[in-house]
Amino acid sequence: MLASARREARRLGIVPVEPGTGAALRLLAATLGARAVVDVGTGAGVSGIYLLRGMHPAGVLTTVDEDTQGSQAARRAFADAGFAASRTRVIGGAAGSVLPRLADGGYDMVFCGGPGTDHLAGYEEALRLLRPGGLVAFDGALGQDRVVDPSIRDARTSALRYLHRQVAEDPRLLPALLPTGDGLLCAVKRP
Repeated sequence: MLASARREARRLGIVPVEPGTGAALRLLAATLGARAVVDVGTGAGVSGIYLLRGMHPAGVLTTVDEDTQGSQAARRAFADAGFAASRTRVIGGAAGSVLPRLADGGYDMVFCGGPGTDHLAGYEEALRLLRPGGLVAFDGALGQDRVVDPSIRDARTSALRYLHRQVAEDPRLLPALLPTGDGLLCAVKRP
C-alpha cells in the first residue's frame, strides 16, 4: 500500500517522506506506544501509514493538511492499507488555524512533514499539544544539506537554522537530529 500511496503523492506533486524517515517514524511511534498522534501535512497518506503501523492498535492519527487532493488521497491510502476509519481523523485546513483547536497535552507525538518554513509556525503549537514525555519530529531538517553550509542564506535555510537553535536551546526539550532522509529533527518534551 505504501508504494501506491507514494505513486499517488508524486502524481499530485506532493513529496512524501522517504522510506528511512518513515521507518524512523514507525519506530518512534512504537517506542512511545502512541495512542494519539498529529501528522501536519498528509503527504497523501504516506507518513500516516508509517505512523499508524507503529502506533498502539487502538491509537488515532489526526492528520492536518490544507491540500484537499492530498487529504482525499490520504483517506484512500489509509483505507487501502486496512486501517479502520475510526483510527484516522483527516482535517482539512491550514495548520495555523487547525492546531490551536486541538487539545492541550493530548498527544503522544506530533510530526511536522511540510516545508521547513512551516515548521516554525507549528513549533509552539506542537509543544502545547504534546503530553510530558511526548515527541515532536520535523522532517527535512537538513534542507537538502543546505543547513550545514554557512554560505547559504536563503529564507528557507535560515528558517531551518533558526528552528535548530530554538529546539536546541529550549529547556523544555531533549533534542536529537536523526540523519535519515533529509534529516529528522526530534525532541522529547521533558516532564
